[in-house]
Amino acid sequence: MALLPYSEEQVLDRLRFENPWWVTGTVEDYYTSMQRRLYFDLFMPLITETDVRRAVVLMGPRRVGKTVMIYHAVQHLLENEVDPLKVAYISIETPIYNNIGLEQLFSFCRRATKQESPKGWYIFFDEIQYLKDWEVHLKSLVDSYPHTRFVVSGSAAAALRLKSNESGAGRFTDFMLPPLTFNEFLHLKQLNRLITEAGMDWQGSLTKFYSTNNINELNKHFLDYINYGGYPEVIFSEKIQSNPGRYIRSDIIDKVLLRDLPSLYGIRDVQELNSLFTAIAYNSAGEISLEELSKNSGVQKSTIKRYIEYLEAAFLIKVVHKISNKPKQFQRATQFKIYLTNPSLRSALFAPLQPTDPFIGNMVETAIYAQWLHREWFTPYYARWQKGEVDMVKLDDKNFKPQWAVEIKWSNQYFEKPGDLKPLLQFLKDNDLQTALVTTIDKEGTKEIDNLTLKYVPASVYAYTVGKNTILQKQKRNM
Repeated sequence: MALLPYSEEQVLDRLRFENPWWVTGTVEDYYTSMQRRLYFDLFMPLITETDVRRAVVLMGPRRVGKTVMIYHAVQHLLENEVDPLKVAYISIETPIYNNIGLEQLFSFCRRATKQESPKGWYIFFDEIQYLKDWEVHLKSLVDSYPHTRFVVSGSAAAALRLKSNESGAGRFTDFMLPPLTFNEFLHLKQLNRLITEAGMDWQGSLTKFYSTNNINELNKHFLDYINYGGYPEVIFSEKIQSNPGRYIRSDIIDKVLLRDLPSLYGIRDVQELNSLFTAIAYNSAGEISLEELSKNSGVQKSTIKRYIEYLEAAFLIKVVHKISNKPKQFQRATQFKIYLTNPSLRSALFAPLQPTDPFIGNMVETAIYAQWLHREWFTPYYARWQKGEVDMVKLDDKNFKPQWAVEIKWSNQYFEKPGDLKPLLQFLKDNDLQTALVTTIDKEGTKEIDNLTLKYVPASVYAYTVGKNTILQKQKRNM
């Protein structure tokens, strides 16, 4: 029996269903009632700046809120008096759209709304990775319809970035929506009342510092952020938090490891990839080498190196390279650290952590690194040599000279006994640095030792500070 194709009228009916504002003039309450991510204010100008002939490619890991952000963008357009009949949302993964090209879908939208002119439209294609050769279709649309704004989104971040770079040069603007920062976590949960501005000066810079009026409550939420905080949907659902493994592992990790990456890179042994990611997640913030990974997994070093590149492209992990205590020039070492881009991935694979868990220090370090990873212009390093280690160092891009150092601790011991920070103090002396920052559980203040200044900040406050300043700096860079 021959399969009957969907009729044109069925496709038009589906488009009308997906775009209720064609009738009501507004987005459903389900979406408008949700808090907007702080990244929304960075995303929206890319859509409304219609003088530039470019499509916007919204990419990011699964479940970080891309679809919700699109609905928020639609609502913003409607609130600013864009004709509702010229705003369309199309989810490419909907079965009825199978094998229909982007231009044909745009044509169907104009037919469904009886708006024949293509000018002045805003078209949002969601889950674009489900359309083969989407980048070719999109480039053609941008060239053919100069007075229409096209926005696409997709969860296969690695695939989107690869194809966008290959085919969209000069035609696409990429926008990465990362997992939640701790700043956004507090914003979405309406907990900003816990934060106060601090007067701390950081090496004379204009960077703002923050404090808290309730460190115990802030730390409680920081632990929740470490366990559940990367995904907007998870932080509001006690049901999901009671079994994060089922939700995050099946809907986020497995789809990336078992489907997205294998289809993109032709990976045959998905079990190898899965085992490697599990080992990395368990040891996030720990130093490893290709030799150790190969020995423990039985996978060849060359294969592991490729898998690490794929996982990094999918924005699941970040490789951080090592320097010595006296870095004259950058030399890639055989050992390095790998961090999860989102600490809650670990609790999903294993179990949520308690404040006294042996691994909590590693995950606090992972959480703080995760805040810095939102700055695409910043490359973090760590220092390690025979007699010590420093957790995070910023190098001058030109002469490789260390500019600042941070020691990430989940302990108050070093506030009481700053002399125990021998490696950090040695690193400062070796590199003519006068001050460093040290995180604690709940202690805040300044200590002078050996003519050096150590500034102590609770880890939760520091995580908030980095995330908050990242948003502020992105806004300034876009002005």
